[in-house]
Amino acid sequence: MPDPIIKPSREERVARRRSLREDAWNIPNLLTMGRIAVIPLVLWLLDRGSPKDCVWAAIVYSLAALTDLLDGYLARRMGIVSVLGKFLDPLADKLLVMSTLIWLIPMGRMPEWAVILLLGREMGITGLRSIASSEGVVIAAGSGGKQKTALQMIGILCLMIGYPYPINLGIIDLGVVDLVLVGRMLVYISLVYSMTSAFQYLSTFAEAVEAKDRRTN
Repeated sequence: MPDPIIKPSREERVARRRSLREDAWNIPNLLTMGRIAVIPLVLWLLDRGSPKDCVWAAIVYSLAALTDLLDGYLARRMGIVSVLGKFLDPLADKLLVMSTLIWLIPMGRMPEWAVILLLGREMGITGLRSIASSEGVVIAAGSGGKQKTALQMIGILCLMIGYPYPINLGIIDLGVVDLVLVGRMLVYISLVYSMTSAFQYLSTFAEAVEAKDRRTN
């Protein structure tokens, strides 16, 4: 016979709603929600398309990216670990990165194929993590995650500014550098990290499921 479904009591439901409401108002989660809230502003500035607007878009994007470091630091410092935060933090990062990359396609600064691969990879790994969680398998983050994120962030900033600039480092004069080309190269390198880590996730998932099957048999 299937296990009986135990419904939470009214007191438990009220406590759960109160806990989520309190989580929504803690400082780290407010910063995370702020990161989501500024996405339309970044896209609007990019859509205007002038050099000045693109610089402002890059500034807003940079500040939003910095909140990712700040909310994590505050959560650890304040000892706040919430279910809402675990859900919102990676969601905010993916929304910020992917929405910006999609917006850069019609501007001619990113090719469709690269954005599709990055988006497909994120959706695939998210689905894989959900399946793994339902199987009681925990997939740890790969070692290249930080490098991938850093390359994407810097690459997207270069793509946003998106104009040739003379760069003189004093001793070395690089001449006029097209930041779109620099940004694309950084995103392409991050794509290599993304695809490599995706295969690592698949391998780790398969090994963990096989190990679980051997224990249960």
